[in-house]
Amino acid sequence: MQIAVDFDGTIVTHEYPKIGKEIPFAIDTLKRLQQRPEYQLILWTVREGVLLEEAIEYCRNRGLVFYAVNSNYPEESPEHLEPRKLQVDVFIDDRNLGGLPDWGIIYRMITSGKYLEPITSDIEREYQLPKKGFFDTLFGK
Repeated sequence: MQIAVDFDGTIVTHEYPKIGKEIPFAIDTLKRLQQRPEYQLILWTVREGVLLEEAIEYCRNRGLVFYAVNSNYPEESPEHLEPRKLQVDVFIDDRNLGGLPDWGIIYRMITSGKYLEPITSDIEREYQLPKKGFFDTLFGK
């Protein structure tokens, strides 16, 4: 399984172009996934040039080395991706609908395979949310 991971706002807090503070458990969770042979992690970020190298080095210094960066495989040059689109199974990004889940939830979703099915009931159970539908909550039904 290939997993694309955003950098700013996902691994570190948003302070672009600076590198923000590490989001708790982000690096540890990704390293744990990386140790399993069925997962390939790809860094997927808008950073380019020196800013991209800084992000790669930041992760490398913490023991996180990605399979590829802004490309589907290491030998592919990002400049040749038109449009720059990855063929991955999962994207981990703070800009997801609903935002970035806790890294513990992300780990459980990926390792259980539940990223492919709705997790609403699991989240309702874990956080004791009312069992209303989205539109019921939104429109007060």
